[in-house]
Amino acid sequence: MKALKKLGAGLAALMAMSAGNAHAGLAQWSSNNIEYLYGTHYNQIGADGHDTRSIVTIEHVDAWKYGDNFFFVDITNADRQGKLGSNGSGGEFATYYGELSPRLSFGKITGKDLSFGIFKDFLFTATLEMPTATVVQLGGATNNLLLQNEQTYLYGLATDLKLPGFAYFQVNLYRRDNQSSAVGAGGQLTLVWGAPFSIGPAKMMFEGFFDYAFSESGLHDNIITAPRLLVDAGDFFGAPGTVQVGCEWQIWRNQFGIKDENESVPQAMVKVIFN
Repeated sequence: MKALKKLGAGLAALMAMSAGNAHAGLAQWSSNNIEYLYGTHYNQIGADGHDTRSIVTIEHVDAWKYGDNFFFVDITNADRQGKLGSNGSGGEFATYYGELSPRLSFGKITGKDLSFGIFKDFLFTATLEMPTATVVQLGGATNNLLLQNEQTYLYGLATDLKLPGFAYFQVNLYRRDNQSSAVGAGGQLTLVWGAPFSIGPAKMMFEGFFDYAFSESGLHDNIITAPRLLVDAGDFFGAPGTVQVGCEWQIWRNQFGIKDENESVPQAMVKVIFN
């Protein structure tokens, strides 16, 4: 419950900041969405790789005079019916995970055009990871069990790229500062992208993220990526940009920093957008 309150506080802080920006005339644009994902081949640690989950995700993104903000919270098994472990003992509860990611644009702050070549802008970037469920991790040479649900602070530099066919492409390089005493500081590379295109009358979007966390003592380097292919279903009913349907494929190597704990799962997805 305490961790859930932290997530709520993070969302409230971002909403208050966005509202304050709007009243101060600093807001440029914002967008909110709710997503529903469903898959049947999740690999919960120690399970058989056939776990079923439903995930509700709430996302907010905005741009303002000096940068941009992104927030999301995942509610896994919100209906309390999914299976979180191979023996079914963990299935009758929901888990929560959220991230808050503000960025400050050097170009916006200085009022200068810093773009050149494929580089559109340069930014200071930060992220707060807010887990709310205990994660079992295998770390170190002795593979001891570690328990962790501590927050992680990430901070570093970013650039936005101008690439043909992409509406946006972000490159963020962070220092990871995990608050668990069992995990040392490391680094993380995060890519975020979105590329709209059309196939006949269908408007499509290829979007997603790629995280590579590395050099954290006690953990193995790990990669998680979630590319999405979505079709604008709302466009067929006279409401473009409001409802997208498609698939997200989650690929995770060395899950939670545990060597050879891998996951590859397709998820059916519906995304409802509120601008």
